[in-house]
Amino acid sequence: MFQKDDFVIYGNNGVCIVKDIGPLDIPGIPSGRIYYTLVPYYSKDTQIFTPADSDKVVIRPLICKEAIMQLIEEIPDIELLWIKDEKQRETQYKETLRKCDCRELIRIIKTIYQRMQNRLAEGKKMTASDEKYFHLAQESLYGEFAVTLGMERDQVQDFISEKVQQKVQKTVV
Repeated sequence: MFQKDDFVIYGNNGVCIVKDIGPLDIPGIPSGRIYYTLVPYYSKDTQIFTPADSDKVVIRPLICKEAIMQLIEEIPDIELLWIKDEKQRETQYKETLRKCDCRELIRIIKTIYQRMQNRLAEGKKMTASDEKYFHLAQESLYGEFAVTLGMERDQVQDFISEKVQQKVQKTVV
C-alpha cells in the first residue's frame, strides 16, 4: 500500500501524487472501502479517486534512478516492434501503454521513430496513429523520468540522447 505524498504511476494518467488515503464520503460510493486520492503531477487541477485494492488500472511506484540509467544503457539493444497491419499495431500500442512499463514505452518510441524515418525517406508523412502513440509514449516515459531525475519533462529527451550517444561513442572507441 502506498503512503500519503508518495509519487506513483497511475495508468495513462502518468505520475500522480497520493494526496489522501481512506474511505470516501460520496453518495453512491460504498462506505468502508479504502481509496487513494491521486493528483496527476502534470495536471494539478484534477483529482482521481481509485480503490486501493483495485487491479483494473496499473498503479505502481516510480522507477528509481538506477533503473532509469540501466534502461538508457540498454536502449540500443531494445528490439523494435514490427507489425505490418495498421490495426494490429495500434492495438499493440494501446496494450503496451496500459502496462505502464518503461522498457515497453521505449520500444514504442524507438519503433515509431524508425517508422517515421523510413516514411520520411520515402517522401511520406508520419501516420496519425503513429503520431498519437509516439506522443503518448513520450509523455508517459519522459514524465516519469523527469520526476525521478529531478528535471523538466522537456529536458528528458536530450538527456537520453546524450547518454545513448556517450554509450555509442564508448563502444566505437
